[in-house]
Amino acid sequence: MKPAPFEYRAPESLEAALDLMAEHGSEAKLLAGGQSLIPVMNFRLAQPAILVDLNRIEALDYLRPQDDGSLRIGGLTRLRQVERMADLPRHSALLAEALPWVAHPQIRNRSTVGGTLSHADPAAEVPAVCLVEGARFRLARKGGERWVPAADFFRGLFDTALEPDEILVEVELPAPRERTGTSFQEIARRHGDYAMAGVAASLRFASDGRIDEGSLVFLSVADTPLVASEASAMLAGEAPSESLFEAVARHAATAEVDPAGTIHATPDFTRHLVGVLTRRALAAAAKRANGEGETT
Repeated sequence: MKPAPFEYRAPESLEAALDLMAEHGSEAKLLAGGQSLIPVMNFRLAQPAILVDLNRIEALDYLRPQDDGSLRIGGLTRLRQVERMADLPRHSALLAEALPWVAHPQIRNRSTVGGTLSHADPAAEVPAVCLVEGARFRLARKGGERWVPAADFFRGLFDTALEPDEILVEVELPAPRERTGTSFQEIARRHGDYAMAGVAASLRFASDGRIDEGSLVFLSVADTPLVASEASAMLAGEAPSESLFEAVARHAATAEVDPAGTIHATPDFTRHLVGVLTRRALAAAAKRANGEGETT
């Protein structure tokens, strides 16, 4: 199929792109990597009156490590570029571990950080990582901008806090915290396929060896990345153990995850995967917090 007729613009500055978005609002669609937008346009599931191509705006393509250890990523930065950043594990071991799971290298060569976050596919890896890491997003519009925490950004299936005239221009990942370990786990039928289930996990330890704070975010099990707040809370103040991780995994799988099921996985099987992945992720995160095992 072919897309419906549309007007095409390729501004060379962010200001020009924001002018177009202010003028056209919901009638416009932003083109970055195009991995998701072009197919839905070809099927006429999206029929924008105007397509605003961001690819000439070099000012949105950057990786900027900050003095405090945080990392700022431009919205037009390709996933493959982030993946190849030499010291990425020092800034976010979780993101470094998750990125190779995103589709295939050919897709990551074109897909952008801003695009994958704005599209808000519940099976996407990067949104789950941003939630665990406590990232925040800079949203720009003509005449102003605002910062939105990842926790407030994802609202529903392919739905975010972005207003029709806004562009996600930057992602900020905070500096890693001491005594913290992370792990990303995913299961797909074949590497590069959409995940049947996945989890991003983080454990921060207190000086006495007990867990100070835990975070679990699941992907591909709900309409949005699923923050398992109850299961995460079960970890606080506890000593790490197989029995603790088993109890947390069981609670997440039975009480917090309510999958609809797909042609590849029934709801019961998806819950089973959630339990298995949670146990693996928590065990790996605990080891890494103690300096054991690989971080990527």
